[in-house]
Amino acid sequence: MLDIFVIGGGINGASVARDAVGRGFSVGLAEMNDLASGTSSAATKLIHGGLRYLEHYEFRLVHEALAEREVLWSAAPHIIWPLRFVLPHHKGLRPAMVLRAGLAMYDYMGGRRLLPPTKTLDLTRDEAGRPLKPGYKLAFEYSDCWVNDARFVVLNARDAADRGAKIQVRTKVVSARREDGGWTIELDGEGGRESVRARLLVNAAGPWVDEVINDVLGRSGVHNVRLVQGSHIVVKKLYDHDRCYFFQNSDGRIFFAIPYEDDFTLIGTTDRDFSGDPRAVKITPEEIDYLLAAASEYFAKPVTHEAIVWSYSGVRPLFDDGASAAQEATRDYVLKVEGDAANGALINVFGGKLTTSRRLAESVLEKIESVLGRKGEAWTKASTLPGGDFGVKSFDAEVRRLGMDYPGLPGALVRRLMRLYGTKAREILGDASGIADLGPHFGADLYGAEVDYLTAREWARSAEDILWRRTKLGLRVGAEDVARLEAYLARK
Repeated sequence: MLDIFVIGGGINGASVARDAVGRGFSVGLAEMNDLASGTSSAATKLIHGGLRYLEHYEFRLVHEALAEREVLWSAAPHIIWPLRFVLPHHKGLRPAMVLRAGLAMYDYMGGRRLLPPTKTLDLTRDEAGRPLKPGYKLAFEYSDCWVNDARFVVLNARDAADRGAKIQVRTKVVSARREDGGWTIELDGEGGRESVRARLLVNAAGPWVDEVINDVLGRSGVHNVRLVQGSHIVVKKLYDHDRCYFFQNSDGRIFFAIPYEDDFTLIGTTDRDFSGDPRAVKITPEEIDYLLAAASEYFAKPVTHEAIVWSYSGVRPLFDDGASAAQEATRDYVLKVEGDAANGALINVFGGKLTTSRRLAESVLEKIESVLGRKGEAWTKASTLPGGDFGVKSFDAEVRRLGMDYPGLPGALVRRLMRLYGTKAREILGDASGIADLGPHFGADLYGAEVDYLTAREWARSAEDILWRRTKLGLRVGAEDVARLEAYLARK
């Protein structure tokens, strides 16, 4: 019998599995689709304190999130790195003195040590003012971090598996029932139907958390989460510098414009209540028009439909606190425990976000230990994720080192592999002396050696898994490349 079984392979589930197995618990995890295939890969891709949450007085959440920025950056400097955000001031915003005071609080309430502090910009002189419409003179520039969201999930799952957890993808939990002092869990997965036993069940199914309670656990009428749709568009690169913009729209909502995958700009997000099936969520024409109009209010060159190269949409499962507007609903997480060690305990996880996922996992483990007893100490704060075993400011040095080890490979490929896999890139490249040693070519700079690694080590099963979650090469390959990749995967 397992100690813990986790339902859901998003960032919450993967983080809980990793923390638990690292403390000595036996752990299983089932994800009905691909890892990070739901909310966790549809984010704005930030590790941030949540500057706007200060307006809603969510000080505990902001403090925790701010403190996590440098912890996570240290754990995974290949997929997490600092960004500077430019907040242009204009008449519709709060007075400049109020914003400056809020950013001072943002700088110091999380114990910032490595990230640079807020500063004031003169947009008539600074290059950040050039892409904007005339008239913007003052801006504030502050720090947060970027994260490759889907890879963040996969690396948590990979580390959990390396420590002994059993991670199963394309595996649906059909039912779970209390039986003989624990849980009997019925699975339908890649190997067919199977049954597993566990002492404690963690429901970290994200947008499907209520569905698990209703359908898998056999209850009815349960309603704990408020589904809020967030959509993004990716457009051709709007400006040349490497900073991001934090804008406030005329309706009071905020959105970002962020450099993305070298040649693009990411614009988002929206906030609207969602009532359909989360599996079918997609950006609406109204959301596209909203984001285009909002961006065009700030940028000198209008952002049009023709500039869009990709869009994506996800559903955030916020705990339903009765807030009147989607953007006002709490972003904090809520944990609820049912049952005990004698009859099988259940922990339901509501809400959460990428930034606080490690702390959420620690909170879940506190509750697990209150039921099952303590096994090991909290350990993840000083740990690294696979491939992240180098200094936070050493990424460029690691790229140079990898390039020296593989002088026959293009520099752009070396850098991309280091960005995605860190020091694990050497496992992909092996003893390759040139491109010809990397196997079949699938468009862009994707080769068989990387595909083989992703299927063997990172649970990738389809072209979509590889092109849109493990990498973002879907932005750069054509239909023939995708077909060739799918055919290759079908033969594996």
